Amino acid sequence: MGSTALIVIDMLNTYEHQDADVLVRSVREALPGIGALLEQARDAGAPVVYVNDNFGRWRSHHGEILEAALAGRYGDLVEPIAPDERSLFVVKARHSVFYETPLAYLLGQLDVQRVVLCGQVTEQCVLYSALDAHIRHLDVVVALDAVAHIDAGLADAALRMMERNMSAELRPSHEITFEDATSG
Repeated sequence: MGSTALIVIDMLNTYEHQDADVLVRSVREALPGIGALLEQARDAGAPVVYVNDNFGRWRSHHGEILEAALAGRYGDLVEPIAPDERSLFVVKARHSVFYETPLAYLLGQLDVQRVVLCGQVTEQCVLYSALDAHIRHLDVVVALDAVAHIDAGLADAALRMMERNMSAELRPSHEITFEDATSG
């Protein structure tokens, strides 16, 4: 049986875009859930994979992306959920965490069969990532209190689509468990 991985989507963000002010309000609400998931996954020894947009900086790496986000206007949103030394990192350029990234290969190498998705934006990157995970025959869980949105109505519709069309489990973070990847 495969393990469970936590996928943290686009949380290393400088919030220098058109919808940033609306998104920031929702991110503040999602931070406690994301923090709880990070703690649970790390305590269980489960893989934690940050998949983040490179914001068109094609010579960047995860350290530079993290530094820019921490130094940005909303570094306080990044600091509490920053990657630790065991976290894995994948750079993406489009909405889905799988689109032209090595994530599927990495999850296969880790024998992951179930992904827990958290981060931003529910009606965009989380939705497309859930679809791509489902297409790859991964079990999908979306942490309801650990995803942020720009448009609440679209986010609700996206969550319904994930549940109905992609067989995603929708759960609050405190109901999500991670198999102990260090045992067996």
